Amino acid sequence: MKQTAKAVRVPLLNPNEPEAKVVHLAVKEGQYVSKDTVLCILETTKSTAEVVAESDGYIISLQVSEDDLAEAGSLLCYLALSEDWQPEKSNNVTGVGLIPSKVTEKDRSLPEGLRISQPALLLATDSDLDLAQLPIGPMITTNMVEDLLRQSQKPAISTNKIDPYRLVVYGGGGHGKSIIDTIRSQSIYEIHGVIDDGLKSGDTVLDVPVLGGREVLPGLIQEGIGQVVNAVGGIGDIRSRINVFQLIAENGFTCPAVIHSSAVVEPSAEISPGVQVFPHAYVGSDVSTGFGVIINTSAVVSHDCKMADYVNVSPGALLAGEVEIGSATLVGMGVTINLAVSIGDNVRIGNGATIKSDVPDRTIVKAGMIWPE
Repeated sequence: MKQTAKAVRVPLLNPNEPEAKVVHLAVKEGQYVSKDTVLCILETTKSTAEVVAESDGYIISLQVSEDDLAEAGSLLCYLALSEDWQPEKSNNVTGVGLIPSKVTEKDRSLPEGLRISQPALLLATDSDLDLAQLPIGPMITTNMVEDLLRQSQKPAISTNKIDPYRLVVYGGGGHGKSIIDTIRSQSIYEIHGVIDDGLKSGDTVLDVPVLGGREVLPGLIQEGIGQVVNAVGGIGDIRSRINVFQLIAENGFTCPAVIHSSAVVEPSAEISPGVQVFPHAYVGSDVSTGFGVIINTSAVVSHDCKMADYVNVSPGALLAGEVEIGSATLVGMGVTINLAVSIGDNVRIGNGATIKSDVPDRTIVKAGMIWPE
């Protein structure tokens, strides 16, 4: 019997990352494409790849949208010879954009702020994992759920042994020093130590002892420490900062927001976990911050601005009201962004630039430039 459709599945780009983000979707449902047409672009923390059509055909049962996390091996779409073709129900299509029926039959109420991929939610639900154990902030993947399930087979420390006022700082460089002083200004937390993969155990950073590298993380839970502050700035490579957040979450820690005592944060501003607000910064009314945002020294974030995860606003930057900034975008020192401008994901804006209109994803705006030219 002649095959009338071919399944296109999400490739595994990185053995250590079973999911990839759909950073660009180039097709839509019902569209006819030729062989080698780019269907979408996928991105992990270490690589980017195009998914191309292996044959001519119509796009049927498209399962993803832009910004979805796509599980490796899951269905992306079908390439069908006829635009009227539809998969049989027995094909059991459950792409990343759908929640499988086994999950919907159970109580899927999620803790407030929890972000979890559909495959990870299915695994957690099928395994009767308490979703309250999952860290708030980073996207929870199947790998992270599997790690928690393995840990649950070991004697667990009682949650009442976790001291909410003790934490460690991951990173002992310049950003780490600024974080230590910011934490101290709050007079809330005791800093147990610094973790840094490039420093020796026994060294000190601003009189805080270096405990070692990432290998010491698992033991800290047993010492009653459940919070880690990410002090890797990631200016040259934002992925290094994101990878540390992932490492922190995989080991079962949460990331508190730290705000310098000299900063001004309006009561109506929404400050997410992992956010860092440095000396003399201003965060205005109804500002919304994603996970892991940095608002550095003397930066001004005016009313109604919205910042996605991992945005880095450098010292002295000025954001007028209603500015929107996409994930993992760097705003350089002394940058001015005009009212109601939208900045895309993974944008780098050089020091001293002036932004007068919207900036697309992955754009580099040179230092001192007036955008658009």
